[in-house]
Amino acid sequence: MSTQSFEIPAEFRDFAEKSVDQARNAFGTFLNGAVKTSEQLRSSASTVQSTLHAAVLKSLDHAKANAETTFDYAQRVVRAKDPREAFEIQSEFLKTQFAALQAQAKEYGALAQSAAR
Repeated sequence: MSTQSFEIPAEFRDFAEKSVDQARNAFGTFLNGAVKTSEQLRSSASTVQSTLHAAVLKSLDHAKANAETTFDYAQRVVRAKDPREAFEIQSEFLKTQFAALQAQAKEYGALAQSAAR
């Protein structure tokens, strides 16, 4: 019994990589605009606005980190040579993201406690 190996065509990989790059660039443009808007909010800051500003910037930092991780993951998956490698990449990604979300939740908790004081 012969086993055939599954290989992703190079054209599909190229197309997928370009798509990931375009999405990464579009998201970066969106984030830059969001950060600029957030900075404008800060100019009229009060204590509440200052805390809100910190929360918004923290959210944007988390969104950027999560997006970068996801784009990196997508590129790694597109470059996978076979389904086994893709599954390993998926497993690693899920573990990493779960840990990151836990850390981010702790940061939001600390920010909420700080705002309550």
